[in-house]
Amino acid sequence: MLSSFYVKDHVKEALKEDIGFGDITTENLADEKDYLKGELNTRSNGVLCGCEVFRTVFETLSKDVKIKFYFKDGDLIKKGDKIADIEGPAKYLLMGERTALNYIQRMSGIATETRKYQDATGDYPAKIVDTRKTTPNFRAFEKYSVKTGGGALHRFNLSDCAMIKDNHIRLAGSITNAVKKLRENLSHAHKIEVECDTLEQVKEALTTNVDIIMLDNMDIETMKTACQIINHKAIVEASGNVNLETVNAIASTGVDIISSSAIVAKAPTLDLALDM
Repeated sequence: MLSSFYVKDHVKEALKEDIGFGDITTENLADEKDYLKGELNTRSNGVLCGCEVFRTVFETLSKDVKIKFYFKDGDLIKKGDKIADIEGPAKYLLMGERTALNYIQRMSGIATETRKYQDATGDYPAKIVDTRKTTPNFRAFEKYSVKTGGGALHRFNLSDCAMIKDNHIRLAGSITNAVKKLRENLSHAHKIEVECDTLEQVKEALTTNVDIIMLDNMDIETMKTACQIINHKAIVEASGNVNLETVNAIASTGVDIISSSAIVAKAPTLDLALDM
């Protein structure tokens, strides 16, 4: 779950950005006594995500805004559904409308895209996970959305897990050297993952007893062979060329994890509207 204090701080900064020195349109049109009622509706099918963030936007502006949700995060919604009723001082409903929609549309879009990818794996046990290709300072919301959509989470940041990629291997001279140097300094709580481009690298990684082996941009047959070589001695992650057309075939190779930046970076926003 997203921590409420984190959400509140983030929302405050978002409202500062959007309102600036004041909403010169609304503040010159709406009196304090003006009151509005509205509905949050969906114009497309998807997975809802971001309800409490949406609520926090308006509650930050005014405690007099009341919202009643008819769905919760993770629910499937279809075109035409009424997601929530909202009412309160017109000034604050109009002032917070765009910021609130930006959060819930973006988060619902990611949750929806993640669900598509996870569903596309079919009956295979592979889990769809995200990457660090996220929007700066919005990562917590995007990862929460991935989880809400039925995916699993990769490392949150660089301090969560040691991931040895191709440039690290070049720096250290070999996978073996890289793992050795890391183990001299890492906490017992940290896992080590190695990115492998070839079967030779997979075999070398196995000799170092790493926790996770990433198969990077391998074709289907090579991934199948790699999974056979690894034989459950490490968690196997597939990465590269992952899309809705390829994800089922990738899942069929026997990998445990399929990481994709597309579920976040290429997710369209879900079409939601606040109709007053």
